[in-house]
Amino acid sequence: MAQIGIFFGGKDNGSTAKVARKIQELFGDAKATVHNVSNASKLDVEKYDFLVLGTAAWGIGEMHSDWERFIDKLIEADLAEKKIALFGLGDQKLYPESFVDGMGTIFCRLPHKENVVGYTSTRGYNFYYSTAEKDGKFVGLAIDDDTQKEFTDERIKNWVKQIRQEAKL
Repeated sequence: MAQIGIFFGGKDNGSTAKVARKIQELFGDAKATVHNVSNASKLDVEKYDFLVLGTAAWGIGEMHSDWERFIDKLIEADLAEKKIALFGLGDQKLYPESFVDGMGTIFCRLPHKENVVGYTSTRGYNFYYSTAEKDGKFVGLAIDDDTQKEFTDERIKNWVKQIRQEAKL
């Protein structure tokens, strides 16, 4: 049974942490562990077979500042054999020109992009530009808990089901 490490940046009681815990709940507490990147290490990353990485957009589209400090530890880890899924939070109404760009930045920094699973459709969102969009899809799960909160739980549920299949979990 693959062990899943869910890594998020932000406050432990913030929106990104809440999404991380919902993902954990759907995988099962015994199978998935949540880590705040503010106190995670390279060794924490390396002990999991499957990684879920999440960030909110910070400022105007950057990844959270905790990720700025952690991203080098992440890419120094041996990620060659790991499947990775990404999720990002943003506000498409206030920041349509940088919606979920933090997720796009993490994706850009990953050395093994071919290991990323869980791409999702951009349909149902209204934004102008996102670095998290590649070939008409998001590189992971895009969450807008500000203007589309009513879709959050269903999107998470569908995405976890999708990545279970894609990563054979």
